[in-house]
Amino acid sequence: MTEKELREIKRRFRPDKNNILSLRGCLVNSEKTIIAEINQPMASCSVTDSEKILSIMKKAISGSLGTNLLDLEFPAEAPTTSEKHQLLSDLRGSYLKNENALKYFYQKVIESVHFEGSFAILLASDNYDVFSYDQSGEKSDSSEIFSYIICAVCPVKPLDSGLCYREYDTSFRSIEQQSLLCPPELGFMFPAFDNRAANIYGTLYYTKNVSDVHPEFIENIFGLDLPMSATEQKQSFDSCLKETLADDCDFDVVRSVHDQIAEMVQEHKDQKQEEPLKLSKKDLKGVLEYCGVEEEKVEQFGEKFEEQFGKNAEVAPKSIVDVKKFQVSTPDVSIKVNPERTDLVSTQVINGVRYIMIRANEGVEVNGVNIDIK
Repeated sequence: MTEKELREIKRRFRPDKNNILSLRGCLVNSEKTIIAEINQPMASCSVTDSEKILSIMKKAISGSLGTNLLDLEFPAEAPTTSEKHQLLSDLRGSYLKNENALKYFYQKVIESVHFEGSFAILLASDNYDVFSYDQSGEKSDSSEIFSYIICAVCPVKPLDSGLCYREYDTSFRSIEQQSLLCPPELGFMFPAFDNRAANIYGTLYYTKNVSDVHPEFIENIFGLDLPMSATEQKQSFDSCLKETLADDCDFDVVRSVHDQIAEMVQEHKDQKQEEPLKLSKKDLKGVLEYCGVEEEKVEQFGEKFEEQFGKNAEVAPKSIVDVKKFQVSTPDVSIKVNPERTDLVSTQVINGVRYIMIRANEGVEVNGVNIDIK
């Protein structure tokens, strides 16, 4: 999916925009027992409640593509050979009215997640009449209907009993212990919305924690190979650089790599390309060549990258470099630098001692106190 397509679907999650008839799901206690099943008609909800429910479901397709949001692909034979794909198709095709499929899905999710307390499994089904544009540029109806389901797995936390102030009668009244539905830890949309149409061979998967993609969930619900998390991609990329560049992996090279990737990201943004930017082995080898790394080590990096990420792999820039942050750290000191002013920092060896040098002409503060450097 592209950023533009993602935004188009996210706009559906408003009371006046969607065709969601009811919220389906169940509440699961800490012993992994279903204690309540949910079938809440959206028509019976107040506008405020509807907005809050839709906001929770929208979170399951929020975040950044390539980090929180992962495009998972089913093999070509999945629709006819995969039991897991068939279950998702049954849920979608029945508009969440197949009770047997729902109960089986709940159990598979329960087996796949490991939360300390209670949690809720929430599902919604929506039909989107995908608009098109006529020759004059005006929106027009389309014969394309995008039918999809969205799932959110949300922790449920207890709220203690206590006193609550009531504005309408200016008094305090006791409230019993209640349960608070928290934003989802993971979720997905099936099928994917690619080229503004349903792609039954894809699903958009969400994880709140980019360092944990919940591998058991991906295996039990989709039956697909585990993708590398953004944290793992960052660690693998750093390892590729350090192991292949060895002594040449100095401050100037790492800074130059950061700056080059940041420029590529900005250029992609300026060109307003719909497809998210992905970097291949060839792209990253080109970055190292531009940074002055010798040819032999560039080739070694390419081999190591392919070993770590796989043949023909592409990575999202956000997964390997934080272009909005530049930080220099030692075990005792951490320095944050404006990414646009990395030129203020350098390294130097003086009398055999290694130093990080920061050019500081004015505006130097220590614990909030402006100081002079004599």
